Amino acid sequence: MTFPISGVETAIWIPPLVGMVISFFTSMGGISGAFLILPFQVSVLGFTSPAVTPTNLFFNVVGIPSAVYKYFREGRMNWPLAWNIIVGTFPGLFLGGVIRIVYLPDPRPFKLFAGLVLLYIGGRMLYQVIAQRGQETAARTAETKMRQQAAAPKSVDADSNKPSVRTIRWSLSRTEYEFFGERFSFHTIGLFVLSLVVGLVGGIYGIGGGAIIAPFIVTFFHLPIHTIAGATLMGTCVTSVGGVIFFEFVGPLFAQAGEAVRPDWLLGFLFGIGGFIGMYFGASMQKYVPGAVIRPILAVVISGVGLRYVFGYFL
Repeated sequence: MTFPISGVETAIWIPPLVGMVISFFTSMGGISGAFLILPFQVSVLGFTSPAVTPTNLFFNVVGIPSAVYKYFREGRMNWPLAWNIIVGTFPGLFLGGVIRIVYLPDPRPFKLFAGLVLLYIGGRMLYQVIAQRGQETAARTAETKMRQQAAAPKSVDADSNKPSVRTIRWSLSRTEYEFFGERFSFHTIGLFVLSLVVGLVGGIYGIGGGAIIAPFIVTFFHLPIHTIAGATLMGTCVTSVGGVIFFEFVGPLFAQAGEAVRPDWLLGFLFGIGGFIGMYFGASMQKYVPGAVIRPILAVVISGVGLRYVFGYFL
């Protein structure tokens, strides 16, 4: 099948399959999988124009709602964190879109940029895994209680229907919440600034920012990955909507004559349908998997893709 906007030629079942497999694993870490689907589109499908960015963002719009719904149903939606990410990411996302169209239309430097971003993310995640090896942290204690609750019969576990994430304090200076008897907090303005920067990078890379902000939050704010996954995915979905609108209506104003910047709706939708299925089941399985298992897997995959892009730029 040929997709007229992107010029991609591929079997119609490949995008949904790729989207489903990737997002099943990445959604456990609060990441949609767009950061891996983008290099697949660029390197495997040959989709190298700036239009690949909004197509990737449209994958987020279609695929993420199933995971958000699942995390919400299980009481693990951290709303203060989600809104902080959304408000902070939006301005940077639009500016990043302009940079992508005006200064990074050539796929070669775009690959180098993407590779460096992915290498940094993967390196930070690996550093955290090594630094916390063998330590009994509050996050691990809460995760253990969560898995015990998930394994307990519903008739025995009387608290199974109560929200797992409970907001205690939410102000401009600090946000605090409770997760299975353990308290966690973060600097509200600090996270807002981080979200602003992430939005800038996410707008350029076409990932909505989730792949960047999730490991940053775990590393620098020391929040359990099981309490941030729903919030980072929610933030990624909402900001991706804004990104798609930008590339569809504003992007052509900055583009060169004949340059494709609008999303390939059908291709993005097919990836998104697979993501919708994969993220739902990934979110369902997350509570059974320790964060110490989720983080290293994501770190290795992210670092591997980043190395490939960086080496590809110089070879």
